[in-house]
Amino acid sequence: MKCTRCRAKAAVALPRHNAGFCPECFLVFFSRQVEKAIKDKKLFTNQDRILVALSGGKDSLALARELQNMEYDVTGLHIDLAIPESSERARGHVIRFCRDYQIPLHVIELEREDLPIPKLKKFFKRPVCSVCGQIKRYYFNRFALENSFSVLATGHNLDDEAARLFSNVLRWDTAYLGDQGPLLPDEQGFVRKVKPLYRLSEFETANYSFLSRIDYSFTPCPYSKGASFTFYKKILDELEHHQPGRKISFYEGFLNRARNTFARLDQEQGKEPAPCSCCGYPTTTGICGVCRIRKTISSRTTASQPTFSRT
Repeated sequence: MKCTRCRAKAAVALPRHNAGFCPECFLVFFSRQVEKAIKDKKLFTNQDRILVALSGGKDSLALARELQNMEYDVTGLHIDLAIPESSERARGHVIRFCRDYQIPLHVIELEREDLPIPKLKKFFKRPVCSVCGQIKRYYFNRFALENSFSVLATGHNLDDEAARLFSNVLRWDTAYLGDQGPLLPDEQGFVRKVKPLYRLSEFETANYSFLSRIDYSFTPCPYSKGASFTFYKKILDELEHHQPGRKISFYEGFLNRARNTFARLDQEQGKEPAPCSCCGYPTTTGICGVCRIRKTISSRTTASQPTFSRT
């Protein structure tokens, strides 16, 4: 197969584009897809200070590297989840990456916040993935606001976004459908959130990282086994295999034809955010999700302690 752009020998085949690229042209293709996402959705400009959420995986590191290549003002933030072995490896990859590419880096340790994921797993019956995600969103947003970043960028790719949309549609979760998209504007205590990789698949970000010689962590989270999100990804992968391009048409079809309807519905039914009564973080439930997690841990810890009476 020959490169669609320069006619040299192709190294990466992309059936959904009916194209193939040599290593050099693939990097050009990748960059143009990111640039198109930024411009089409008006995600940010060169005047913005961008905080990139860095997990240590291929997607977030590829995003930070590409935005740096495009000369945006980029700073990294890593949240150490305190998961044995897994977190240490991920943190190491992030530190080395930011050192090698001279990207400023900040680290938040959940152990210091008394919210290590292994501890939380003992207190909640629901999948720890949802609790972990809630905590990470809290600290990413809070750090961005407190340090005057105008944009928070995450490495969610097309596979992530299509699977999330599929999950939300199966449940007809109108609140999440109203929020889903590559851009969430800043409002009432929430920084602008963007997903510049939404046009690129996981396969494409993996190729970018390989060709760019990015040393990333590929150790899966030990707590993710059996997660429904992973199952939905497999279903969509099978569909994409038989119908190349189905993921992007599904996702962009939603953005172009349905998202605004769900967003309006969410606005009509939703409550205005107000400061959390415990920490001041914006919430619509009086007490924010992270403070509720803290209260749950505190109450269950107290209940489990033995009581003694004098004899």
